[in-house]
Amino acid sequence: MCGIVGYVGSKEAFPILLKGLYRLEYRGYDSAGVAMLNGKLNMYKTKGKVSELENFVKGKDTSGTIGIAHTRWATHGEPNNVNAHPHLSQSGKLAMIHNGIIENYASIKEELLTRGYTFSSDTDTEVLIQLIEDIMVNEKTDLEEAVRIALNQVVGAYAIVVISKEHPDMLVAARKGSPLVVGIGEDEFFLASDAAPIIEYTKDVVYLNDEEIVVVKKNEKIRIKTIKNQLKTPYVQTLEMNLSQLEKSGYAHFMLKEIFEQPSSILDSMRGRLNAREGTVKLGGISEYEQKMKNAKRIIIIACGTSWHAGLVGEYLFEELARTPVEVEYASEFRYRNPIISEDDIVIAISQSGETADTLAAIELARAKGATIIGICNVVGSSIARATHAGSYTHAGPEIGVASTKAFTAQVTILTLMALRIAEMKGTVSKSRFHQLLSELEAIPNKVKDALKVDDQVKELAKMFIYARNFLYLGRGYNYPVAMEGALKLKEISYIHAEGYPAAEMKHGPIALIDREMPVVVVATNKGTYEKVISNIQEVKARKGKIIAIVTKGDKTVKELADYVLEVPETEEMLVPLLATVPLQLLAYHIAVMRECNVDQPRNLAKSVTVE
Repeated sequence: MCGIVGYVGSKEAFPILLKGLYRLEYRGYDSAGVAMLNGKLNMYKTKGKVSELENFVKGKDTSGTIGIAHTRWATHGEPNNVNAHPHLSQSGKLAMIHNGIIENYASIKEELLTRGYTFSSDTDTEVLIQLIEDIMVNEKTDLEEAVRIALNQVVGAYAIVVISKEHPDMLVAARKGSPLVVGIGEDEFFLASDAAPIIEYTKDVVYLNDEEIVVVKKNEKIRIKTIKNQLKTPYVQTLEMNLSQLEKSGYAHFMLKEIFEQPSSILDSMRGRLNAREGTVKLGGISEYEQKMKNAKRIIIIACGTSWHAGLVGEYLFEELARTPVEVEYASEFRYRNPIISEDDIVIAISQSGETADTLAAIELARAKGATIIGICNVVGSSIARATHAGSYTHAGPEIGVASTKAFTAQVTILTLMALRIAEMKGTVSKSRFHQLLSELEAIPNKVKDALKVDDQVKELAKMFIYARNFLYLGRGYNYPVAMEGALKLKEISYIHAEGYPAAEMKHGPIALIDREMPVVVVATNKGTYEKVISNIQEVKARKGKIIAIVTKGDKTVKELADYVLEVPETEEMLVPLLATVPLQLLAYHIAVMRECNVDQPRNLAKSVTVE
């Protein structure tokens, strides 16, 4: 959530900043603003979308080769023009943009009020920039040192960029708990929340670590120090992202593009790791910790949202294949309930962005208690990738749509590979069964292509349900997390209330809701508890509920009972989530489009939840 862009160099900054804000729209926001320096410090900001900011600045002075820009997701203070970023210091000489939350802002604000400072907004950000200026004035320090001293006084999370009228060729930035990346060009620098605004201009980047301050100045080398005043040597990395990955490529929405990218994103998640012909699974990122994973008395999976649903699939996988006990925890709850963790535990942390605040805090807690932390994330250089002992990137490519689709299937793929590898080491699956599962997993990308062929059918089906007010999703075993994920997708982007339940639990309450107005989506593939699910379908039909069934291709029994049927290819039971999820993603997408919802940027949501 929130987006930061900064530029200093010889080019006109405003077009770069504006394009950068558009690239970051997927993160979720409710206002936008920009500050440009050209002798004067010109600041423009407005509630609403980046396009509204673009219209607002027409005819205004946006010249200058240095500037900062921001999209804000409201935390302190309602979304309006005043609370939008950037924020000015009292003298008007400094401006700052900020992601995160300053937890002790109230006490700092109270102290500044006694010193005669006034505040125009309700934000914690304005408090911080006023504090920085107060330190500059009273301690007679330069901007860099004032930022460092101020950050030693604040409690919370931040990624900040400060611009100063007195330093017309310099930006000072810092991070703690909120991502910030520096792009290094030819006599120019770029700052951003992630690499999306940078990739068009350079592939050389530095990812800041927590409590690091960076100074970028035109025609000088990048300088990094910690808030404890220790100099750091910048570690320059090369971006693997391509600009084409940030475009819609002819699709109406990023979400639809990303749904259709799943055959390749799943394949990329397995590439170089799975060789069915040789019968091998190799996960280089965890190779040094495989023995610990094999000997673990327990695996704890921590995640939020869609990643939590992937973790639930992982629980079934590790327990069935590797015979290791697994607990799946919401990271936001795990960190606050004083969990019992031992040095023999393996904690698997899952996050698409690698920046999820609750998951990062849960990792910190688990590490402090001596557990080994394995990460699964999509973004190279992200905070979770650096906070864990080891892990695996999903290599799914950028996911711009706020509602995760390819991230889910990529995470499930990595969990499957991990479970298979540990099962092989423990000898809990026979060699023949191991080879059989590898062959079937290798075939999954092509089977996902087949599953996507229901798109036109789903589009027609969606017309029947655009006025529905509630949905119930049911599944058993491996399909229970699929049902929950399907319900989450629908509520996220269509704003229809939906709940996912274990099918057998329907009788323990939810069955009271079923009538002819209640659509019930049942994941009823032909493995595992298939006969039991058929009984659940009959219970819904007896109460006039409308059944949408996800079935295995060629199924006849469920077809006779269900009102609508969507087929997926046959596969192993444990791999069904990789297929059955696809029509549910399409169903949510098409219903949302027909309801004229903002599919890629649903209201109130952010792609990367970097605050509690």
